[in-house]
Amino acid sequence: MQAFTEARGPDTPDELWVCEHPPTFTQGLAGKDDHLLAPGDIPVVQTNRGGQVTYHGPGQVVAYPLLDLKRAGYFVKEYVYRIEEAVIRTLWEYGVTGHRVAGAPGIYVRLADPAGHGVSPRDGQFDGLGKIAALGIKVSRHCTYHGVALNVAMDLEPFGRINPCGYAGLETVDLSKIGVSTSWNDAAALLAGKLQALLAP
Repeated sequence: MQAFTEARGPDTPDELWVCEHPPTFTQGLAGKDDHLLAPGDIPVVQTNRGGQVTYHGPGQVVAYPLLDLKRAGYFVKEYVYRIEEAVIRTLWEYGVTGHRVAGAPGIYVRLADPAGHGVSPRDGQFDGLGKIAALGIKVSRHCTYHGVALNVAMDLEPFGRINPCGYAGLETVDLSKIGVSTSWNDAAALLAGKLQALLAP
């Protein structure tokens, strides 16, 4: 991603990379070592994205939009909003309501009522919420890389070895844990379609 971004010019077409990673912890630029509680045998990779530590592994859809924001015509704040909206609309297709939490990028669901709307939580308030999608981006010369990870059907145990995204005790969930059965391929295609539609200029 970094090499692609450094090499691209004003006419380089945007790309969207969708993949699945082997078990890996990634640490963002703001990452603190004390949020790595017990990584064990899972490698920790330092990255230049924003945010703190998160986990990637099989059963998680990871999407990397490689976008020229100057050409797209909007700024970073709107870019983040559009990525989160793509996740929300993907979840909606499964009958799940995604929520934003101010000051805590990513998408959350109500554990007791995944379809419930309710009032959006206040800053840093995670009571009754589980994180289902993590967001970490990098922008260089108006061009984006890194991106978003949506948990579909994965081993969630490694999230217990870290403070996810820097929040101690924050529960992490996937679609299967909240009662949604779908394949990685279907979820990946759905999220990719929403991202392509929402990130367009």
